[in-house]
Amino acid sequence: MEDLTSWLPREVAELYQNEGIRELYPPQAEAVEKGLLEGKSILVSVPTAAGKTMMAELAMLRAALSGGRSLYIVPLRALASEKHAAFSRFSPLGVKVGVSSGDMERRDEYLGRNHIIVATSEKADSLIRNGARWIRDLSVLVVDEIHLLDSPNRGPTLEMTITKLLRLNPQMQILGLSATVANAREVAAWLKAELVESRWRPVELKEGVICDGVLHFPGEEVPLSRRRDDLIDLVKDTIGEGGQILIFDSSRRNAEATATKLAKVVAEAIEGKAASRLSEKILATGDTETGRRLADCVRSGVAFHHAGLLAEQRAVVEGGFRSGSIKAIASTPTLAAGLNLPARRVLIKSYRRYEGSRGMVPIPVMEYRQMAGRAGRPGLDPRGEALLMAKNEAEVRDLLDHYVLGEPEEIFSKLAMEPALRTHLLSTVATGFAKDEEELKRFVDSTFYASQQEAWHLEATMERVLEFLIEGGMLEADLRPTPLGELVSRLYIDPLSARIVVENLRAKEKTKITDLTLLHMITMTPDMDTLYVQSSDGWVEDFIDEHACELCREENYDWMMREAKTAALLLEWISESEEERIADRFRVGPGDIRRVAETAEWLIHSAGRLSEHLDLGATFRIYQLEKRVHYGAGPDLLGLLDLKGVGRVRARKLHRAGYTSIERLKEAKAADLAEILGPKIAGKVIAQIRADGGGEGEEREGGGRW
Repeated sequence: MEDLTSWLPREVAELYQNEGIRELYPPQAEAVEKGLLEGKSILVSVPTAAGKTMMAELAMLRAALSGGRSLYIVPLRALASEKHAAFSRFSPLGVKVGVSSGDMERRDEYLGRNHIIVATSEKADSLIRNGARWIRDLSVLVVDEIHLLDSPNRGPTLEMTITKLLRLNPQMQILGLSATVANAREVAAWLKAELVESRWRPVELKEGVICDGVLHFPGEEVPLSRRRDDLIDLVKDTIGEGGQILIFDSSRRNAEATATKLAKVVAEAIEGKAASRLSEKILATGDTETGRRLADCVRSGVAFHHAGLLAEQRAVVEGGFRSGSIKAIASTPTLAAGLNLPARRVLIKSYRRYEGSRGMVPIPVMEYRQMAGRAGRPGLDPRGEALLMAKNEAEVRDLLDHYVLGEPEEIFSKLAMEPALRTHLLSTVATGFAKDEEELKRFVDSTFYASQQEAWHLEATMERVLEFLIEGGMLEADLRPTPLGELVSRLYIDPLSARIVVENLRAKEKTKITDLTLLHMITMTPDMDTLYVQSSDGWVEDFIDEHACELCREENYDWMMREAKTAALLLEWISESEEERIADRFRVGPGDIRRVAETAEWLIHSAGRLSEHLDLGATFRIYQLEKRVHYGAGPDLLGLLDLKGVGRVRARKLHRAGYTSIERLKEAKAADLAEILGPKIAGKVIAQIRADGGGEGEEREGGGRW
C-alpha cells in the first residue's frame, strides 16, 4: 500500500487521514500511477469495497481544487442521495456538492454553482436535452456501475449519455467504475481509457454453497454446528459470531416470508431497545399491512427490503442495518445495485427468478458477483462469505462450477432495441448533435454499440424509427426537428407515448373526456409500467364493461386489462381511498402506489404540455388532474394543497371543518386550527398565510384571530 501524502495535496491527505485512511489500496495506487491525478481516463474493474469510490473522489477533488466541475452518474435515486451525503464531507475544503433529481423538464442551472453534481443517467440525459449550460463544461465524468451498459432498461440511456457528454467535453476525464466487467478491455477501448483491473479485496471473500448443514467451498467443506434448517442455522451462526447477513430471495413474497420466519429466531439473540425504536419509525411512515409486517420483523432485529416499500421505510431498514440494530435483511436483488450495505455473510437463497414467458431462469453470473461482493465488512470482519443454497449434492457441484468458479458474462450494448432508438435518435437530432442523416450516422458510429459491431446492422432499424418520427410530426423529412419533436425530447417521454396521447386526445371529443379517460390514456403508453392482472382480479373485466364509454380504444384485450387495473388504482388514489385499502385491493405495496402515482404525474404533465402545444382543448382539465395525482386528492381540495405540510389527509380534515379555501383559513382561530392539525402544523400553516399577507394586525393570543 502507498502512503497518501506521497500522492495527494496536503489538505486532501489530511481529510482522509482524519477518517482513518493512511494508505492507498493497491488498485488505487495503480490508478494513480496510470494518471488518475493527471486527468487520464480510467476504467476501474475491481471488487466491491476495494476503493473504487475513493478513486473517483480523488479525481473530482483534483478538478474541484483547480476550479473544475464533475458529474457523478449513478443508477438509482437512493444511491444519488447516498453519494451526495458522502461527498458533502468535502465542504471544509471549499468543495460544493449538489444532487439533481425530480422534474425531467428542468435545466437545473443552479447546479452549475457546484463542483460535484450527482445524478442518475436519466436525469443527466434530461439535463442535456433541456440545454443545461453547465453540462458543457465538465472536467470529470464518473459513471458508477458502468456494467449497466448491458441492461436492456438502463443501458441505452447510459450509453447515449456518455456518448453525448464526451462529444460536448472532448478533453473530459472519464472514470468508469464496476465490480464486474468481463470484457473490460473492450469497454476501456471505447472510452479511450486506461484499465485498472484487479481481484484484490481488503477483506478476503470465500464463496461457496450451503447444503444439508455443510458449507461447500472449493476444496474445503465446513460443517455448521447445528443441523436443523440451513437458513436458520446459518443466520444463528452468523449472529453468534457477531456478524450480519444479507439474504437475497427471488420475489417480494419470498423475501417477506423469509424475514418473518427468521424474526422469532433472531429476536432471542439481540438486545431489543434500538430495534424497537426502528419499528416505531416504520409504523410512523403509514398504516398499511406491509408496514405493520415490516415493523413486526424489525422489532425482532430482522427486515425485508424490496421496491414495494416506501422510500422512508427502506431508509429506516438500511440505516438500522448499518448501525447494527438489524442483523438480517431478506431482500430482492434490488439491494445489490450499489447501496453501501456490506455484511459478514451473503446468502443467495434462490438463484432463479421469474422472467415473464421464460418462467424461472437462473440469474447471470454477473448478477451473482454483484450480490456476493456485499460479503465482508472492512474493518469489522476477518473475511466475508458468500453462499448459494442447494438442495442436493448434484446441485452443489453445478453451482460451484457455474457461479463460484465461473466467469461473468461479457457486457453488450442494447442500443439496437427499437424503443431505445426511438427515444435517443429524436433527442440526438433535437439537441443538435446531428443535423442530417449523415451526421446522425457519424454520431451513432461513436457509440459503444458501434465499437462492438458494424453500425450498418442498425441501419434498417434506424430507417423504421426515423420514418415513425417523421410520420408522427416530430421530424421533418430532412431530419430537422419540429417544435413538437423538440418538446417531446425535453419532456423525456418515449415518442410513441407522445403519439398515443395526441391521437387519443384528438379522437375524444372534449366534452367526453373524463379523469378516467386521461388516466387510461397514460397507462397505454410504453412509459407506464402497468400492474399484473391475477386470477383473483375478476372485477377488472366488470370495471371495463362499466366504464367502456370513458376508456380509450385498445385493440389488445390483455393489455386493456392491465391498463384498466392501473387506471383504477390511480382513480382510487385521487378519490382519497386509504393506502391500505388500495394496497389490499390491488395486491401491491405502498411503494408501488407511490411509484405508479409518480410516473402518472409525469405523464399527465407531459400530456398537458402536448395539449397546450397543439391546442387540443383538454389542457386545463389535464393540469388539474396532474395536481390531484400529485397529492392523491379530490378536486375540492385543490385550493388547500399548496400549503406546505398539508397533504391530502390534513386538507380533508380542514375541508370537513369548513375551511374550504385559503380565504376561509384566514378567518380561523389559532386554537381551532391547532385542534384540527396539531399545534406544530397549525403554526406552520398560519405562518404561510401570514407571509402571503393574510393576517396582518390581527390577534394571536388566547385562541383569538391570528
